[in-house]
Parts: sequence; C-alpha cells; structure tokens
Amino acid sequence: MSQSQSSPARIRLIIYRILLCGAFAILVAQLWRLQMMQGEYYQEAADINRFRLEESAAPRGVIYDRQGYLLARNMPQLTVSIIPAYLPEDEAQRRDMLFRLSDMLEMPVTSSPPVREAKGDIRPAIEPEPDREKGVLDILLEAERAPYRPVLLKKDIPREVAMVLEEEHLDWPGVLVQAEPVREYLYGPLLSHVLGYIGPIPEEQAEAYEADGYDPNRHLVGLTGVELALERELRGRDGQKLVEVDVAGREVRTVGQPQATVPGYNLRLTLDLDLQQAVQDILQEQLTTLHKSQAVAIAMNPQTGEILAMVSLPSYDNNEFTGGISAQALQALHEDPDRPLVNHSISGQFPPGSTFKIVVASGALEEQVVTEATRLYCGGILWLPNRFFPEDPSLAQPFYCWIHHGYYGRHGSMAIVSALGQSCDIYFYQAGGGYRDRFQGLGAERLAYYSELFGFGSRSGIDLPGETSGLVPTTKWKRVNYSESWVTGDTYNMAIGQGFVLATPLQVLNAAAAVANGGTLYRPQIVYDIQDEDGNTIRAFAPDVIRQVPVSAKNIGLVRQGMRAAVAGPGATAWAMNVPGVSVAGKTGTAEFFVDRNKDGLPDRDREGNLPTHAWFTAFAPYENPEIALVVFISGGGEGSGAAVPVAREILTYYFSQDRGQSAP
Repeated sequence: MSQSQSSPARIRLIIYRILLCGAFAILVAQLWRLQMMQGEYYQEAADINRFRLEESAAPRGVIYDRQGYLLARNMPQLTVSIIPAYLPEDEAQRRDMLFRLSDMLEMPVTSSPPVREAKGDIRPAIEPEPDREKGVLDILLEAERAPYRPVLLKKDIPREVAMVLEEEHLDWPGVLVQAEPVREYLYGPLLSHVLGYIGPIPEEQAEAYEADGYDPNRHLVGLTGVELALERELRGRDGQKLVEVDVAGREVRTVGQPQATVPGYNLRLTLDLDLQQAVQDILQEQLTTLHKSQAVAIAMNPQTGEILAMVSLPSYDNNEFTGGISAQALQALHEDPDRPLVNHSISGQFPPGSTFKIVVASGALEEQVVTEATRLYCGGILWLPNRFFPEDPSLAQPFYCWIHHGYYGRHGSMAIVSALGQSCDIYFYQAGGGYRDRFQGLGAERLAYYSELFGFGSRSGIDLPGETSGLVPTTKWKRVNYSESWVTGDTYNMAIGQGFVLATPLQVLNAAAAVANGGTLYRPQIVYDIQDEDGNTIRAFAPDVIRQVPVSAKNIGLVRQGMRAAVAGPGATAWAMNVPGVSVAGKTGTAEFFVDRNKDGLPDRDREGNLPTHAWFTAFAPYENPEIALVVFISGGGEGSGAAVPVAREILTYYFSQDRGQSAP
C-alpha cells in the first residue's frame, strides 16, 4: 500500500484512539465524580432505600392514688401506618390496594371528589374540606414529602383488621401494623379535673416541644391537669432500632444493637380514691336536691397541705380526649354554661362571703383593733353617715346584718368569739372599717395586708395548671379600674367577703387550714411522690411552707374558738354540723352575686329584692388536733348553713367512720 493510501486510515485510527481515550477519560471523570465527589450522597441514598430507623413509643408513667390504686394507665392500641416509598409502583395495583385499605379501615378514599390523571392515578381535585375526615389519599399526598418515613393512617383499629393486614403484608408493602400505648383513665369524670388528659402537641407550642426532643407529628403530651404539670416526669424515652429491608420494604434483619424504650416515671398522688368517690357522690346528691349544677368540695390535711379529695362539678370524661374528641362533642363542652372543662376548685373566682371573716378577725386581733373582751353592738342595721353631709341622717347609708330579716332582728352586744360563731355582719363592718369617730377599724390597707398573708390574691402554687389568683382589692386598684376613690362602704363590704373581693375555693380552704394548724400556710400539694418502674422513690414531695402567718398563737386560738362556736356555740350558724364523736370547727358563708340577665336569662333579684347567693362552708376536725380541713361551695346554692353544711357533715361523717387516719401511703 502506498504512503498516500495509508494516510487516511492512519488519521481515522488516530481520531478513533483520541475519541476512545476521550470517552475513557469522561468515564473515569464520571466515576471519580460519582465515587469520590458524590459518593457519600449516593451511599446515603442507597442506605435510605436499604435501611429504616424504626421508633417504638415509650410507655408513659402511670398514676396512683395515695393507697396505691391505679388511676391512669397505658393500654396497647393497634395502629396502621404507610410508607409511600414502598407502596407498589404499578398504578393499578396501588389503586386497588388503597381502595381495599380504605374499605377495611372504614376511611374515605379522599375527603374531596377525586379526578383521574395520566397513567390511571387518582388524586383529590381540591384541598380536603377542613370539617371532613381526611381520606387515605389525602394522608398519602402529605406523606410523599418524606416518602421513607412512616405516617399514621388510623389509630385504634380492631384486632381482626390488624390480623388481616398482617396476612396481606407480603402483597401490601409499605403498610405497617404497630402496637402503641394509649392512655386510659380508669375513673373518667371522677378525676378528670385533677388528672387532665393528653393529646397532640398544640401547633403554637410545636417549636418549644421540638427543641425539647419531641416529634410534633408523633408524640402526645399532657394538655391539662397533672398530665401537663408533670409532663417531663411522665414522658419516657422512645426506643429505636435500625432494620435492613428488601426492595418491598419488608424487614430482613436488625442492624446493630436496638435502643430499648425507657418508661416514664410513675406518680403517686395525695388523693384518696375512696374519699374522692364519696365526696363526689355526696355533693352530686345535694346538687340534685337543690336543682343546681355547679359546686366544689375539697378536703386537705391541714398539717401538711396534702389534698385528700378535690371535686369540681360538673365534670367531663377525659377518656373522650384519648382517641381524639369529635368537633361536635368539644363544642358542646365549650358552650356548656356550667363550664365542665374548668376546674372550679382552683380556677373559679367567687365572693367568699362570711368565710372571709376569719381573716378579718385575725387581723383585728393582731392589730389590737379588738381584743378578746371587746364588745360591739349589733342592732341589725348600721347607718353609715354620708361623708360630705355627716349630720344629715336622711343621707346615711344602711348596712344590714343577715339577722335583720330574721325573727330576732339583732345580735346585741357581742365579743369576737361569739361574733364569729354567729357570723355577725355589723361586728365585722366595724372591725374592718370602724364607725365614725367612735371606733377605729382595720382599714383598707391593713385588711388587704392580712388577706394576702392568708393566701388571698395570689396563686397557692398547687401542682396543677390553670390556677387563678382571685382578687384582693385596694384603694389603688379601684382608682385604676373604676376611676373612683375608696370609701368606707367598700371596706365594710370587703370585711364580710363581699364587694370586690374574689377567691377560689382552694384559697378559702387554705386560709381555714392555716387557722386549724396554728398559723402555718402550706402550699397545697397533689403529688405525693415520683417512682420509677420498679417502685423506687425518685422524688418525695415534702410539706412546703409558704409562710408562717404573723398572728400570735393566742389570737389564732381565739379565731379557732370562734370557728368552734359556729358549730357548737349559742346561736351557731352551723349548728347542724353534728358528726358523731368528733368535735368540728367551721365557718359558714352566704355570698351575694349579680346575675347577668342577658347571659343567663334570669332575673337578678328575687321577689323580695334579694340578690342570689352562693353557699359556702369551711371546716376542720377534730378541733383539738385537726387532721382534715374541708371547703364546700355550691354556686347559687342559697345559704351556707342550709346548703353547704349538710354536704360537709356527710363528708366528715364518712371520713371518720372509715377510721382513715393520715399516715403516709
């Protein structure tokens, strides 16, 4: 072959070699990029396909009463989840599986009319309607944002359905059946205000919970009651295991050492379940008799601050919230005028009436406004002169004693002990606000000071959420809120627990308990101790003293005598408080309140022109060495002596007939 003939062949060979080398260089470069520069990315992608991190929910700590009776526990609940990435790729097969799954779980396919797209796929035409149940397709579309992450489809499925789904596991990849713990409250409405309930993390708090290690899409948290107050103690630590799966998403093996779940700590409350049940039954029976619907009764150990029973009626069943309460049921609870979701023991604010007189008596004695021997006269009515025209009797304002409308019409001359025992309003008008130049009372400032010392006007600090502070009015408070000056009449009203002063039933009880034990104001406590799963005490709640009320033992003793006289003295307002074999001390209260005519559709006064009244009674026993203090409040119940005292009598009779004592659990 000549030189001229071989040159084109040589050139083609060179070009071929160059192209071959170039292709090889490109291949090498691509391999370098894939293996060296993007190797970690593709390795991670492969691992995502091959490995799956499965989490198992930790059981929440259980709750007991002081005697060890179980109050809240965890029950296994079967759930169905789907993993979008492992669902069948064939559209017809996927569609058939989703329709069958929808039928088995009794869920809609979608909450909006579906339309068909290319390749036979079906998707919702519009966004799901907010008031309708989400369908299988709606959940699947949301889950496709993280296709390898299980997303909950439905909770609390029947065992028979779960068995069928497990049998279909090989043919239905991506469908998981799991058992998760769910909260069960064994006594429902009896303890719902104390225990509360758990539910999904509120959207507005999601970031805070997420920062604390929660998954807002998966974890349930305490929303009210003890469940919320001790959420950190009750929550456990979820378990984890890394599993290798095949192409259909079926588990092949477990990789590495699984991380076991750690249960939450258990709680033992100070409540006595038997006493709680008895208190509710007695209180409910009285409400039925009086045709009333709202009431509170609380029992406490005055020597420690431990709450033995706490009942707020009406109540609700916290089990309704466990699986997600319906919108209609929740709306009904919110619209109920008696507010069953509210724990009125700590959140209700009411005028305390004459139960407040124990504070006025303590302050008046300590400030030497009165002594044991000081006698003030009750003529049934006290005329307070007009401050601008003191010499014009026609402008004087009348302040009545409750006895004014009775048979006797007046109490006459009396000292502090009998004034408490007979609940004389005029005595306390003068002890609190004085009278003309003849007698100097405590005055507004000192009255507010002693009110706050006994715990009024501030939260007690009980380990329950939702507590309100009540109201101790002051001269500054009235100027700010009403643009008016404080007058003597305001002090008179406050001195008998009326006017602007407001208190929760727990505050009234705590003040009475401080008198019962000699002047120590305790922080009420509902949790006795925290235990691990083996019953070992992790933390014990010792009695927590808020303050020692600065009232001498002698003066506290006189107030105690007055409360005893209210039960067993001449003219006692709580004379019906006869518990066999037990000496009881107490204080009745009848507090007027205004009715919002527009809200309730009720007249604000009766035919005689009287305002409706709340019924109060607070007591402790035995008088010599108190082991139980009690408050009973009946909204709109009338007189404390007629409505609240019988309830307290039945509760204390039950308590002492059971020979319960106050030994540690």
